Amino acid sequence: MGNWDDGPMLHSFHLALLPPAMTMRTLRRRPRAAGLRHAECLALMRLGSPALSVERMQLRRLAMFAEWDDESALERFLADDDLGRRLNDGWHVRLQYLRRYGEVAALADLPVQAGKWDPDEPIVAVTLARLKLPELPRFLKWGRPVERLVAHHPGTTFATAAIRPPRTFSTFTIWHSVRAMTDMVHGRSAVPQAHTHAVAMTEQHRRDFHHESAFMRFRPLSEHGTWEGRRLLP
Repeated sequence: MGNWDDGPMLHSFHLALLPPAMTMRTLRRRPRAAGLRHAECLALMRLGSPALSVERMQLRRLAMFAEWDDESALERFLADDDLGRRLNDGWHVRLQYLRRYGEVAALADLPVQAGKWDPDEPIVAVTLARLKLPELPRFLKWGRPVERLVAHHPGTTFATAAIRPPRTFSTFTIWHSVRAMTDMVHGRSAVPQAHTHAVAMTEQHRRDFHHESAFMRFRPLSEHGTWEGRRLLP
């Protein structure tokens, strides 16, 4: 893996419809390609869905979060790789990394902060966490109210979650503005149950649900394709 200072690093987040067998293969073995620094492949979940339901792991819907040396590496992957071509038929957004809270070892090269932002500009948030399996009941108890809050929040244009069993979870949200996102995080939104995220953060700090976790903030650069018939950026 290269270092942050090597060049114009790029991130991307992808959504695609795949045959379940291909999704399963991708979950077991993450893609490798020239210029691909790291990829997290996960099956989509419906935010707020019951813990034991088919909505909790949708094998026909793949999400991939990836870190690239540069945009040309992503373009080659989408053109030349079998999985890349399937992802190219779906939707993806290209991202400029700005900030992280927490850390995961696979993305340890990211600085804590790499840029500035305007509170009124659109923002993309990605969380990545490796769950402590004994903490799953607590994670569901405190996390599902937050899922429902985010899924129906007027500040988002799109929100989803994804899983790679047994312990990797991710969320992906697109916000109209940085201000709307931070208001949600701190319980300042004028929506029902606005306090749930702040309460869950307090519980997380009391006893961590995860072996490692990171909340990352990105500036959306460009949107490609559609998801369920629509564009997702504001």
